[in-house]
Amino acid sequence: MIVAAVFCPQPPLLVPAVATGAAPELDGLRSACRGAIGRAGAAHPVVLLGSGPVSASHSARSRGTLAQLGVPGEIHLGDLSRGGALDLPPSLTVGAWLVQDALGPHSGAVAYSVGPEFGRSRAATELLERAETGDLALIVLGDGSARRTLKAPGYLDERAEAFDATVAAALSSGDGARLEALDADLGAQLLAAGVPAWRAAGALLAGGRYDADLLYDQAPYGVGYFLAEWTARG
Repeated sequence: MIVAAVFCPQPPLLVPAVATGAAPELDGLRSACRGAIGRAGAAHPVVLLGSGPVSASHSARSRGTLAQLGVPGEIHLGDLSRGGALDLPPSLTVGAWLVQDALGPHSGAVAYSVGPEFGRSRAATELLERAETGDLALIVLGDGSARRTLKAPGYLDERAEAFDATVAAALSSGDGARLEALDADLGAQLLAAGVPAWRAAGALLAGGRYDADLLYDQAPYGVGYFLAEWTARG
């Protein structure tokens, strides 16, 4: 059973080495992510879910890199042992950094990439079995529309603010079915990178009873960032 879920944004700027001089601008969000992940993962195994080019499962020894952004070295998921695959997509690489920041380098976290065919994939079957056979904390990575302002990465789209409001309402509801129902086509048009992962998480969480708290809902760089915390009702 998923006893806790945390929905975090995935911008590389959350990693201070990427943000450099702009790092203080996201200090509040970074700290809030640390607190939410720390609460969710304190007593339960941690599983990350984030969008990727293909659906795949990632062991605790998996690694990611932000070298393309000028950050040397690698970011390990949940285990610093050598030999893990360098296979984390950008969303889960940022997620791995957030989990390390909150829980340390030996959290044992594993992860799943959500590709276009996720619902039919072996990774989805494995994740569902994991959720049905034990308690776990789910960390979901995703950004809203990247078309919120004229200076946004995708330029302004008048539909973006309303779409992100729909995302915020779903994240505030504690209702997995509302996340699963997010419009994937519209999300793609609005460059909302989180939609595939949110929809996959919604399918897992649908039918559960959760108390939800939306902790952050802003678009500081013209991209919708959300932080929400769901806790299963006893």
